[in-house]
Amino acid sequence: MRVVFMGTPEFSLAPLAEIFARGHDIAAVYTRAPKPAGRRGLELTPSPVHAAAEKLGVEVRTPKNFREPETVEAFRALHADVAVVVAYGLILPKAILDAPKFGCLNLHGSLLPRWRGAAPIQRAIMAGDAETGVEVMRMEEGLDTGPVGMVERLAVTPDMTAGEAHDKLSALAGALIGRALAALEQGTLTFTPQTEDGLLYAKKIDKAEARIDFSRPAAELHNLIRGLSPFPGAFFEADFGKGPERVKILRATLAQASGAPGEILDAAPTVACGHGALKLIEVQRAGRGVVSGVEFARGAHVAPGARLT
Repeated sequence: MRVVFMGTPEFSLAPLAEIFARGHDIAAVYTRAPKPAGRRGLELTPSPVHAAAEKLGVEVRTPKNFREPETVEAFRALHADVAVVVAYGLILPKAILDAPKFGCLNLHGSLLPRWRGAAPIQRAIMAGDAETGVEVMRMEEGLDTGPVGMVERLAVTPDMTAGEAHDKLSALAGALIGRALAALEQGTLTFTPQTEDGLLYAKKIDKAEARIDFSRPAAELHNLIRGLSPFPGAFFEADFGKGPERVKILRATLAQASGAPGEILDAAPTVACGHGALKLIEVQRAGRGVVSGVEFARGAHVAPGARLT
């Protein structure tokens, strides 16, 4: 089939690779424009999809939007059978959605209608969902409202982070789009309209959400830490002798212990919460690398009885 691929981050790489490996004709790859990087922002860094497409020898296009008639006509001129959209990052108007013969298929990282929107993987982990998945959806003008054609489910283990779920879902998305395109080509891909039952919106992560308040229950904080690991990272601030310092907790596990919220209970270190406690597994102080909880406690001279806020 003649395919237009539209994606930007690492999550999109496995689906792109699968489409290429199956021998489909990739007419063009659309991705977000290169962003300034480096200390001074003078170097433009292409997106992961941009870099991958160039290695595959596929034409790359980076429009800022699809408001200009010329941009829409250039898309139509590709005469695609289908467009595959995976975390692209731009709103597609009806003219684009209707241009390919079979429309636009979106790979969405949740079990719709739960977690429509921008951050479905992180929101699912933050909410403590026991299951998530990836779905092939035919795109409409609404936000993730289109009918669903195929789904792959993923069990969320108790300590799984958003980063781990992201990687597993990306791999599932690659295999799923391969099967979906084969079914589409054979005329056997059918779509089921979404219901509104269980509808939730996965809004973008706000920086204020990442702050850890140890007065909250340990189970809630555990899900917050998992859902924001590795990025942007849930954090608390403490003074280890040189003024307030931001510290990220990237991995923790629930512990059977109690104490005053924020109190270090042992050398593990285990931190008391509003209800229950957390054992810190991976921690990152500002400007430093990721270390174990034990290494953090030793380096910060945090001993049992100390309080984190």
